[in-house]
Amino acid sequence: MSVNITFLGGSGTVTGSKYLVRHDGKSVLVDCGLFQGYKQLRLRNWTPLPVSPNQIHAVLLTHAHLDHSGYLPMLTKEGFEGPVYASRGTQDLCKILLPDSGHIQEEDAAFANRHGSSKHAPALPLYTRQDALEALPLIKAVDFGKVVTPLPGWKATFSPAGHILGASSILLEVAGRRILFSGDLGRPDDLIMSPPDAAPQADTVLIESTYGDRTHPREDILAELVPALQRVAKRGGVAVVPVFAVGRAQALLHAIHLLKMKGELPTSLPVFLDSPMAVHTTHLFEHHLGEHRLSRQDTHALTHCATMVSSTDESKALASRHGPMVILSASGMATGGRVLHHMAHYAGNHRNMIILTGYQAPGTRGATLASGASSVRIHGREVEVNAEVVQLESASAHADANQLLAWLRTMPQAPDQVYVVHGEPGPSDTLRGRIKRELGWRATVPEHGSTWPT
Repeated sequence: MSVNITFLGGSGTVTGSKYLVRHDGKSVLVDCGLFQGYKQLRLRNWTPLPVSPNQIHAVLLTHAHLDHSGYLPMLTKEGFEGPVYASRGTQDLCKILLPDSGHIQEEDAAFANRHGSSKHAPALPLYTRQDALEALPLIKAVDFGKVVTPLPGWKATFSPAGHILGASSILLEVAGRRILFSGDLGRPDDLIMSPPDAAPQADTVLIESTYGDRTHPREDILAELVPALQRVAKRGGVAVVPVFAVGRAQALLHAIHLLKMKGELPTSLPVFLDSPMAVHTTHLFEHHLGEHRLSRQDTHALTHCATMVSSTDESKALASRHGPMVILSASGMATGGRVLHHMAHYAGNHRNMIILTGYQAPGTRGATLASGASSVRIHGREVEVNAEVVQLESASAHADANQLLAWLRTMPQAPDQVYVVHGEPGPSDTLRGRIKRELGWRATVPEHGSTWPT
């Protein structure tokens, strides 16, 4: 019998990654992500999957970002019983991210009910913190390079993909077919993460295409960040930096520390990391030495170069401080979390600055800010944006188009088929065209919900 893949997410968009591989009545789901961004995408989280969760026999996670792992509590809530295979770094991060995701959804539902902003009465969370906690024991840690058998006759091998702690590419072998899932590929020149491993031989490749139509600037994050922070410090303003709690928060902390050590920023410039999730993640770097570029001394500095803000009261107290100061806070696309309170408080003052540090998916507040909007909607009201908005082009944790093609070229031989996924329609189609022209390989951008052979 043939092996096929159904694209249940991460096709035509950068969120909701879910790839269902089926053979001989068995199903393995590679990635289990939440849809984020536009409301019509987020509504997909509430639509039942075309396969019953109890008919999915195993899940493989490429990494812990919620657009790849955040649907797992919902899957288990609906009847999936495991197992889930992930790298050790991904397992550790899921322990932080998934309960936090459930907590945020509970808070959002409670807010909607208090303010009557939900069309449903009462508004309900997709899943709760408790649902997430109950899903965690299903996750089994896998060492890089070690073959695991999610099902009899199925083999999976995880290899480092850069990007964030624990991020993996996964080679899945079944019925004589080798299917390679790139996951989110990191940059070979990332400030803190090691480059991805070379791609193994495969018959079918799923390649991400977040930056499939562009290349990163030659300027590095230090050169791009320093003038922005110098400007805001000189005028006594506050820099609010929406960051992804996993990856970008640590890269920005390390960059600011290096700039202070070089004397390009005053060592007295106060820096606050206001995200319990980011604080916990920062400490994880000490436990995963060898999986990133940072030395033990670097990881120690990482946890001491900013004031770590954990409690809600400590977070609220920041509003009474005067600049100059830098507040790093989740989430990276300003879709939720404490950063919204800081943005609402500081966005109206021209002395202040909002620094966007990575890809801003269409439909998010981050994308609205990046477009130059004069106001942004936060907690049900329009907030005027007079602060300077800076988009760091060099802070992305994703490989650019040239780097994606370079990774594909590391394969020993051409695959039979490439599926271009995890990208908006423009970037995905641009990368598809380049794969066809420059490599001479068959490449397709699959539609959401479609099923293709391997």
